[in-house]
Amino acid sequence: MSEHPDDETDSDPFPPPNGEIDDTPIVSCTTCGREWDVSYELDELGVGNQALEQFALDHKRHTGHYPDDVTTWRADCLRCPEEVERLSGDAARRWARTHARHTRHAVEIRHSTDGEPTVVEPEDQ
Repeated sequence: MSEHPDDETDSDPFPPPNGEIDDTPIVSCTTCGREWDVSYELDELGVGNQALEQFALDHKRHTGHYPDDVTTWRADCLRCPEEVERLSGDAARRWARTHARHTRHAVEIRHSTDGEPTVVEPEDQ
């Protein structure tokens, strides 16, 4: 027996009914009419905190669309056909800065829910 009562497994005043808690996130897609849990991403791929992002990217890659409630950032070059779509604003800005630096092209960044884009201008060299 432990010296600390909190270390005992029986000390939880509200134990789950079956002894286990399933808090695996669920992702839904109305376009596909399905729901998935991300246990594969957590257990098999081992992506941890990025499980939802990995699922969303894989879903887009294989179906051509994102699951419900996924919003993206787009970075579009204003001079050439280069463009990217990212789940993270930081990733879109990083791509835009890199593209502007190497090509000297201005890049427009827009979030799918925002109305106003921002423009990353190339640095003068």
